[in-house]
Amino acid sequence: MTDEQPAADSPAADSRAVRLLGGDTFDLHEAIGGWRGFIESSLPGIAFVAAYLAWGGFKVPVLAAAAVMAVVVALRLVQRTPVTQALSGAVGVVIGAVWAWRSGDASGYFVLGLWTNALYLVGIVVSMVVGWPVVGIVMGLIRGEGAAWRRDPAERRRYQLGSAVLAGMFALRLAVQVPLYLAGAVAVLGTAKLAMGLPLFALTLWGVWLLARGEEPAPGTSAPPPTTR
Repeated sequence: MTDEQPAADSPAADSRAVRLLGGDTFDLHEAIGGWRGFIESSLPGIAFVAAYLAWGGFKVPVLAAAAVMAVVVALRLVQRTPVTQALSGAVGVVIGAVWAWRSGDASGYFVLGLWTNALYLVGIVVSMVVGWPVVGIVMGLIRGEGAAWRRDPAERRRYQLGSAVLAGMFALRLAVQVPLYLAGAVAVLGTAKLAMGLPLFALTLWGVWLLARGEEPAPGTSAPPPTTR
């Protein structure tokens, strides 16, 4: 396992989620991408909010976030550590920066994230409505059972519930962040995005993992906690 940067709404986070869902134990360390990855993914947002509070406007915050992201990628190149996921995060920062620059509004930095969450939410809800919950599809691939789970009512319910939990995460993000975006509360929005990023993603993924396992705790016991390190 490597400490790579994984934005919570990036393809890198998706692949990590698949690995975790297929495991016998749940590793919080991997869920947040390792401590280095967690710090790296948070720094651009922290730099953006700090620069906005100090200077206001949109140019300095955007440049600060982009500069921090460039340093993160450069350090990985110098240290010859994997940069794939760092570059994935960099793409998001660049798009957010360009959006904010073109609109002349600092809140534009967060538009991509809002749209990404909305698209994930719609996709998951649609998968549930048509009877192919995304968690079931993923687990079927991981376990090599294809669509066999659809013939088991109990399994279908678990996967529907797991997908609902995942959809709830994206819905919660939007419910909190969209009003802040519309109100132009840039600093609060940036803080909320950080808090509802990897920490919320890891907690949600643990809940989905518990449901996907389909194991009921023995009487008088509780489900085993996720592993940490």
